[in-house]
Amino acid sequence: MPKQRYRYNPELLTYEKVSPSVRQKFFRFITYFIGSILVAIIYGLLFTTFFDSPEERLLKKENEQLVLQYEIMNEKLSQMEKVLADIQQRDDNIYRTIFGADPIPTSIREAGFGGTNRYTSLEGYQNSEIVIETAARLDKITKKLYVQSKSYDEVIDLARNKELMLSHVPAIQPVSNKDLTRTASGWGYRIHPIYKIKKFHYGIDFTAPTGTEIYATGDGVVKEVISSRRGYGNHVVIDHGFGFATLYAHMSRFNVKKGQEVKRGDVIGFVGSTGTSTAPHLHYEVHQNGKKVNPINYFFNDLSPDEYDRMIEISMNSGQTFD
Repeated sequence: MPKQRYRYNPELLTYEKVSPSVRQKFFRFITYFIGSILVAIIYGLLFTTFFDSPEERLLKKENEQLVLQYEIMNEKLSQMEKVLADIQQRDDNIYRTIFGADPIPTSIREAGFGGTNRYTSLEGYQNSEIVIETAARLDKITKKLYVQSKSYDEVIDLARNKELMLSHVPAIQPVSNKDLTRTASGWGYRIHPIYKIKKFHYGIDFTAPTGTEIYATGDGVVKEVISSRRGYGNHVVIDHGFGFATLYAHMSRFNVKKGQEVKRGDVIGFVGSTGTSTAPHLHYEVHQNGKKVNPINYFFNDLSPDEYDRMIEISMNSGQTFD
């Protein structure tokens, strides 16, 4: 209850009660009202600063659970990436190698999505960074899995055609060479017999008398039959399919025509010394996917391990070619 105020009246020598006016009462009310509001606001600010509402506590708990789930998901994605990397390594270096197929280029496996930002709708939130990172990793893994599935489809086709492929792959020596004495010069740098300079020799030379039979080293189709007095001289190219081709140079005579189908072991021509050659011999090359490769790796059908080692030794010791 407010205290009563009094005023001294010197004329009457008495104390008189002082009653506030309506205006004073109004201003007093306004002052108390505004003060109460300010106090309430201050208390509200302090409470919301240091204490969470039940709704806020629930949202924070849900947010923490979501972040934890994303972290667990990212850990699982890391494990999936390791497993997928191992599958890709096996695919490129084992499965595809067995069938002579080229590995899938990294540029295809790691290809991005390009274009505009795919994750614009995920931006602007408290944990946008972790959400976008997870979404990007998931998209990348999905792309790699698609590429890998297509690769396995190709490997399955290669496996189904394995028997056909094995008959087409060059796998025997192109001339009769049981004692290996006809192996003259192998793959690598050699001294050119005419120019007397060091030059890379992209094949193997087999010495043999003129007229010695030359065999197709795998099934295929005769792609070229060329008569020439230069370079390879009279030579034949056989397309074996599956990325393989073989070349037989310096022939004296042909025994096939362009477009003719041949089987492994068929006589396709005879040893000679045509073109850039210093003595009767056969220059033999193996091409895989358009690149010349060492023929020494393709005699697995008619050489034992000991004979293979000996042939490598003989071909490596030769310092000069015949072409």
